Amino acid sequence: MVMMLGRLLGGPTLYDRLLAVNSFGTKTILFLCVFCFVINRPDGVDIALLYALMNFIATIAVLKYFNYRSLGVPLIEEQMEDSA
Repeated sequence: MVMMLGRLLGGPTLYDRLLAVNSFGTKTILFLCVFCFVINRPDGVDIALLYALMNFIATIAVLKYFNYRSLGVPLIEEQMEDSA
């Protein structure tokens, strides 16, 4: 995880930094699942799944924002053609 933080701080591009944040989130999810298994609390896996969903949505939102400079642009071209 320290190597991922190093990539986050020193990454040359936005995509390297975003990949580091996404990898850090994935490692955190795995840590939560293993930790909850060790302490015999299966309800913590639900929290890990919620964190995974938030990590995925945040990654898509950040990539869309930096690609289009707006979150209001449709992702599918058919929607763009229908609205024009």
